[in-house]
Amino acid sequence: MRIGLIHALGHSIVPINAAFARLWPEARLANLLDDSLSADLARQGKLDDAMTERFLSLARYAHKTGADGILFTCSAFGPCIEACARDLFPIPVLKPNEAMIDKVLEAAGPNARVGLMASFASTLDSMPPEFSSVAPGMTLVPCLAEGALAALDRGDAAAHDRHAAEASQRLTDCDVIVLAQFSLARAAEGVAKASGKKVLTTPDSAVRKLRRLLEG
Repeated sequence: MRIGLIHALGHSIVPINAAFARLWPEARLANLLDDSLSADLARQGKLDDAMTERFLSLARYAHKTGADGILFTCSAFGPCIEACARDLFPIPVLKPNEAMIDKVLEAAGPNARVGLMASFASTLDSMPPEFSSVAPGMTLVPCLAEGALAALDRGDAAAHDRHAAEASQRLTDCDVIVLAQFSLARAAEGVAKASGKKVLTTPDSAVRKLRRLLEG
């Protein structure tokens, strides 16, 4: 199987490729990166039709190059990815967090109180509707790991993980913590230790779901 991986942050490439190497090494991966997407969204502050068209162009390109399935790793662009899924149906097109939301339901139940951590602020705007559409009884507690993404941008992975762990200590009244970005997955162990909570990440669950959809 050929899998198109589409990224809006370069930091997402390593964790998702590592997850495929562990869980589906036979898959042939094609990574497409447009890191201007996240920068433009941060500047604009909202998604628009032009952004959706950019996503459609990337998804169509991945499909034309032979992708059997497409996984987006950019959590802040849910409506754009949904448009791609409609456009390319029946090719599987996954949002980065949809499989992880299923794991939250399994781990904590439909009425859980969920700490939703991100290092890219726009993710905290786009993710709640994805949860509410599946589990309207869940309560989300947003948590921005301030400074974490900037640390990763300058190559300081240790500081990134430290910022995430420190932010998680604010989530004392949650049943589970979700790391809503692929780039945050590297901080999972530190977040679990600092918070004392069960921590769920996106890459592994996304790979498992895509493999299940394509292989049955």
